[in-house]
Amino acid sequence: MGLMSYLRNRAGLVVTIIGLAIVAFLLGDIINYGTPFWMKNQNQVGSVNGESIDYQQFNAQVEQTTAMYQQQMGGAGSPQIRNYAVQQVWNQFVSQELLKQEIEKIGLSVSKDELNSLVTGANPSPQIVQAFTNPETGMFDKNQLNTFISQVNTQGTPEMQHQWNMLLENIRNERLNQKYSNLLSSSVYVTSLEVQEEYSLRNKLANFKYLMLDYSSVKDSEIKLSDADYKAYYDTHKNGFKNPEETRTVEFVLFDATPTANDTAATKSTIEQLKAELTSSKTDSLFAAVNSDTKHPFSYIRKGQVSPALDSVLFNVPVGTTVGPFLSNGAFEIAKVVDAKFSPDSVKASHILLNATAEGGVEKAKAKADSIKALIQQGESFSALAVQFSVDQNSKVNGGDLGTFPRGQMVPEFDEAVFSGKAGDVVVVNSRFGTHIIKIEKQIGNSKIVKAAIVTKNINSGKATTDAAYAKANNFFGDANSKNFAETATKHGLKAQKVDRVIAMDNNFNGVDVPRELVRWAFEAKKGEVTDKIFDTEENFIVARVVDIQPKGLLSLDAVKPHIEAQVRNEVKAKMLTEKLNNALNGASTIDQAAQKLGKTAVSVENIVLANPVLPGVALEPSVVGTAFGLQPNKLSKSVKGTQGVYAVQVTGFVNPAELVASEVNNQKKQMQTTKAQRSWSSIYQALQNKADIDDNRIRFY
Repeated sequence: MGLMSYLRNRAGLVVTIIGLAIVAFLLGDIINYGTPFWMKNQNQVGSVNGESIDYQQFNAQVEQTTAMYQQQMGGAGSPQIRNYAVQQVWNQFVSQELLKQEIEKIGLSVSKDELNSLVTGANPSPQIVQAFTNPETGMFDKNQLNTFISQVNTQGTPEMQHQWNMLLENIRNERLNQKYSNLLSSSVYVTSLEVQEEYSLRNKLANFKYLMLDYSSVKDSEIKLSDADYKAYYDTHKNGFKNPEETRTVEFVLFDATPTANDTAATKSTIEQLKAELTSSKTDSLFAAVNSDTKHPFSYIRKGQVSPALDSVLFNVPVGTTVGPFLSNGAFEIAKVVDAKFSPDSVKASHILLNATAEGGVEKAKAKADSIKALIQQGESFSALAVQFSVDQNSKVNGGDLGTFPRGQMVPEFDEAVFSGKAGDVVVVNSRFGTHIIKIEKQIGNSKIVKAAIVTKNINSGKATTDAAYAKANNFFGDANSKNFAETATKHGLKAQKVDRVIAMDNNFNGVDVPRELVRWAFEAKKGEVTDKIFDTEENFIVARVVDIQPKGLLSLDAVKPHIEAQVRNEVKAKMLTEKLNNALNGASTIDQAAQKLGKTAVSVENIVLANPVLPGVALEPSVVGTAFGLQPNKLSKSVKGTQGVYAVQVTGFVNPAELVASEVNNQKKQMQTTKAQRSWSSIYQALQNKADIDDNRIRFY
């Protein structure tokens, strides 16, 4: 059974994904399905209007994004983080491809002269400015740019040429996106009439009385719904029943295999024994590495980097003290303080990263790094050398600048170099990422840090616990079939749960984590099929059945019928109550007269605005408030169907706002135009998405 704990590793280089702002703005949840996944090209993760993405390329981006999220979230490598990374990379692929195709379609381009101007002209691209800014002065250094271009053209390596071409391509794409943005922004405008209407919408006040016949006043047992009632509602609301992608309805039964009190006691006994051994150990780091379920780097840590329980004692005990055990997040922890000292709180640094493999090995990379270090010490620009030599694409565009970071955010070797050195030092360090030439720009603060050997023992389910849960699952699995699934669950003293809309990239059912293998099975199975085996997670065994399959497109009436019963019932009630209200309104000149006929009292409300159509104490009722704003004072309305009941309205008066002066109109127009332009992006992107032929084949790979 997969009752394991995830490794946590707080070490890692800071990774940032720099994307075009327009693309980031357009990112959204886009999942559309075409032909079944098993009929797709086996190496394609998906395609947009025929432009596909290969699995190897897609997965490389997933790995990079997963690593970024792990480092940002403390190094936790979980299926949830990976699933989120898959979704983000997919969204980015779709949005970039849609935008690229639209730009090509309308014929936007960047000429050679225009590109040259963006590189060496009077107003260079922000990417050029960023890449060739002197970190010592903070100013763009055109001499560095010219020197670099000369080196690329005369003695540049293939790697340098490739990096330069990538930068030029990014500049070109940025300019194309800017042109597209300007084109769309120029097409958005706001008239003075729209300003006046918007102003009135938000500031005109209505005072009125309403009479309400609540849907709840009719008992549900009194309503008998017919097929015609369902069809009438379905036909009226068809646009709301479009399924953007194929989904499944799944019924499932969980068998709890979480640790018991006996499992907790056994784990505590184990950690107590380990504490005694750690206290007397002479090889603390090796002991922790061998015995801990979670591998903690044996390096200096600052306050806030460990669990609250450890954090509260580690910095207050003498060196050599072993503390714990403490219970934290389903695990027991102990720790031995090996050393303590004071160190900077944070460091500002830059680096140049060399790929040891590409350089021919660690020794050759180290020799090259020493040569680059010597050039820096002779006065060469660190920023220009970073652009020329660094393989860290995320920092080289900033001249190698990594910004300011606290201890623990980088790999241990990097941390030790920048926090143990002093400002102005240039050092060479090897890590699992390669060989770094690091310049320590600045050190900030001074606090106590400790080096501790930390041992964690997760509270896992023992064999007796998992055997008992599996036995229950196996008994149910043997008895259940496509026709008696729920009944068998009840017979076994279990509860069958149902999740209505499972999508292909889901990883949980009603908030319960499930294995991806189970979701893949659900999308291959036929309606009514029961799982062909017992699935497992860290905490449960699962047996499931496919209840229904909802294809992409307009759902049938039978598919939506179970989900619209309450709305259809209210529609039938509305007809009954409308007739009753109309009888009361017939012959009445005021709403109070109609209310008297019904034995009710009209309710008065004041200062209602159309922009916020809420009846105080009732609900959001746009139709009712809209009717009030469309009436003449003292005019009695006809019956109005609302969300909570059927209404009649009579306006007692309006309070009109003061007239807008010319300057206010212009200011309001600018604000509305800005808002409208921003909203237009999502509308345009939605239109591109709706028109596109998007095939999503990720379920085969993830």
